[in-house]
Amino acid sequence: MIVGGGPAGAAAASAPARRGVRPLLLERGRQGAGKVCGEFLAADAAGLLARLGIDLAALGAAPIERAIFAAGARRSAMRLPFAGWSLPRATLDSALLNAAMAAGAEVVFGARVREGTRHGGLWRLAIAGGEALETHTLVLATGKHDLRGLQRTGRDHAIGVKLPMSGSPPEAAIALLACRGGYAGLQPRAGGGANLCAALDPRAPGVAEAARSPEGLIAHVGDGSRFARQALAGLAPALNRPMTVAGIPYGHVEASAGMYRVGDQAAVIPSLCGDGVAIALASGITAARAILAQQPPSGYHATLLRGIGRGMRLAGLVSMVEDRAPGVLVAGVAIAPWLAAWTAQRTRLGDILCGPGARPGDGV
Repeated sequence: MIVGGGPAGAAAASAPARRGVRPLLLERGRQGAGKVCGEFLAADAAGLLARLGIDLAALGAAPIERAIFAAGARRSAMRLPFAGWSLPRATLDSALLNAAMAAGAEVVFGARVREGTRHGGLWRLAIAGGEALETHTLVLATGKHDLRGLQRTGRDHAIGVKLPMSGSPPEAAIALLACRGGYAGLQPRAGGGANLCAALDPRAPGVAEAARSPEGLIAHVGDGSRFARQALAGLAPALNRPMTVAGIPYGHVEASAGMYRVGDQAAVIPSLCGDGVAIALASGITAARAILAQQPPSGYHATLLRGIGRGMRLAGLVSMVEDRAPGVLVAGVAIAPWLAAWTAQRTRLGDILCGPGARPGDGV
């Protein structure tokens, strides 16, 4: 049984279904709902999607080739050392769930799981409306949202904010923008417009207002750099209120006992690395392999930690520099672009877990 129908849950459902095992996936929302996510996909995510039969170009994904870094009056840029794509999460999630259902997985939409508990050798899930389901094998894929009774052990310390924007961003590049309490990312959207996303410390001045109103978020990010003010001047909010999610334990890797945690339930990489979807896909595929091989959850989580531990520490170091001395990061990209490219490559953790070079139809 899989709780959550994002990339991690859908990936975990596809492999058993293709092997004749019919998993049950419970998704609380409707198909095609938006998520608090920057929607960046790097080459490792693209390769993993190809294994699952998903063609980014056919879905209308927009290519991204450059990255911009800005703090105060400083600005630097680099060419990405790998292919990058922008694709709305609603489009991606629908394609992945459709692929899982086509493989034979059973998906139930509108199934809101209220609580999870352990009874003997079974996991018991309480569903809104009074129903209860039990399973021997539980995959927790609820993303950044914890399930009552089965919370992660990581310390909560960040809020994620997302605001879709209409208009044309100044460049077809992903921009990392320093601001008080954290940083924001501005990325072109496939089909037009842009996403403005931020990872912020809720205790920092101005963050509460930034999370409540589009104008507050735009002003907060714009105060962080000259480039941000210029880039945001030509864009307009597409929502009346930003989408938010609180309590994100960036840098945390979960060592679970008894269940298979995947996606952000397993590991939360700093958003600036743009590898969250790849880790979700890779952890879902790895968990499916473990289940099919009858490997216990403890073995799966040990494999996950060995695979991504070093990359997570490097990502945490980069995030710390961005938080404490963003000007140093911007200058470093300008002075040593080779080092920035090396760092970007070493934080493609999907490749580390599942291996690069996937081709459509390779399977999982």
